Amino acid sequence: MTEVIRQSLRDSKTARWIALGLISSTMFFAYFFVDVVAPLQSLLETDYKWTPEVFGMLGGSEFFLNVFAFFLILSGIILDKLGIRFTLITSGLLMVIGASLKYYALTDGFVGTGFHVWLETFVKWVPGTAKLAFFGFAIFGVGVEMAGITVSKTIVKWFKGKELALAMGLEMAVARLGVFAVFRLTPIFAENGGVSNSVLMGVGFLLIGFLTFFIYTFMDARLDKQLGEDASLEPEEEFKISDIGKIFSNPGFLAIAGLCVLFYSAIFPFQKFATDMLASKLSVDIKTAAAYFSYFPIGAMVLTPFIGYFLDLKGKGATMMIYGAILLTVSHLIFALVPPEYFNTPLAIVTIVILGTAFSLVPASMWPSLPKIVEDRYLGSAYGAIFWIQNIGLLAVPVLIGWALSASNPGVSDQILAGVEGIKYNYTVPELIFAGFGVLAFFLGIVLKRIDKKNGYGLELPNKK
Repeated sequence: MTEVIRQSLRDSKTARWIALGLISSTMFFAYFFVDVVAPLQSLLETDYKWTPEVFGMLGGSEFFLNVFAFFLILSGIILDKLGIRFTLITSGLLMVIGASLKYYALTDGFVGTGFHVWLETFVKWVPGTAKLAFFGFAIFGVGVEMAGITVSKTIVKWFKGKELALAMGLEMAVARLGVFAVFRLTPIFAENGGVSNSVLMGVGFLLIGFLTFFIYTFMDARLDKQLGEDASLEPEEEFKISDIGKIFSNPGFLAIAGLCVLFYSAIFPFQKFATDMLASKLSVDIKTAAAYFSYFPIGAMVLTPFIGYFLDLKGKGATMMIYGAILLTVSHLIFALVPPEYFNTPLAIVTIVILGTAFSLVPASMWPSLPKIVEDRYLGSAYGAIFWIQNIGLLAVPVLIGWALSASNPGVSDQILAGVEGIKYNYTVPELIFAGFGVLAFFLGIVLKRIDKKNGYGLELPNKK
């Protein structure tokens, strides 16, 4: 008897790579907006009177609602209960709404209004413009993290058993291209309209990203219809709220979550301070410093797909995370300990490339590993939980770094606000903090490797079957 083999869209290479292209393009625009003011710290300090502490709070505000209102846990549950299409559209709308509020906070139309005057009346060391920007960025943060976990589950849906790590690597590479673009373009946008013009361009990009999410939903609906018609598929057990307990009692999940928060805490908060750090240490303007740092995501963008391809064919996921932690530590120690007289442009770029390599190794290994550890039916909630844990670090660390920068440079902020020229921050203490995260990630990577060996998750095995 001849067996009839039913095929779906995911069996078509063209279809699944088109799907990946659509959702990846949205993440490009989302990552652009995440760091849209990162190269402009000095302009925010001079034009809006934002101290390093306030700038650090802006970075942390993106994650406030995700952490304290548990929106990331809720996002994972929504994803598992209501599906990919609903969650993608919701996340896209939240990103656009939050970004628009952040833009409005930095415009002349807001400054001087009754609402702005009222915001100035409490916690007076935080400007009213910053307070509204915090609120808008927090809403954007709910959307972008919801999008992140949904995109991860979407890629698993299309590529599990196929080129999963390569697909995740390519998605991350496209997203990293957004980081490259922001460090190249934002200073140019700011030359013609200030900080608010850069943010406005970011809002425009997010509108395009919402459109690509919307187009993808038609492909997703078609795939679901085909999968629903395939009687040969095993029915999947429905997600239950009690499954969250299984996630947090899983030792492999806890180890990867710990690695995630340590590693990303030494990357994303650093991106927000990197331009000013390089400008201070190399004695260059912010446009030049931002151009130098733009090489960071390029290294990650180029290497991540190749690392993903290697993981698909050869494995070694846990080992890759350990190597990434080593490179992370080395790069931050160079930034911290090499004296300014020896820290030149070639060394800065080499160090940035080392950091970019670390940024390739760990995420490319981490995200495809999670489906090996948890069941598909609560994979969305697992991604939501791990992003929630990650967001705790991403909320706290920018605030910590802003405080450490001011505390280790007494009086510098006051002189800058007073208009004194030629004043620079010393970033040794913040960089040592970042390096400390790398050391902890190294030891946790060793723990993960032992857990994998004990429980047989297969993190060292190839992804492609």
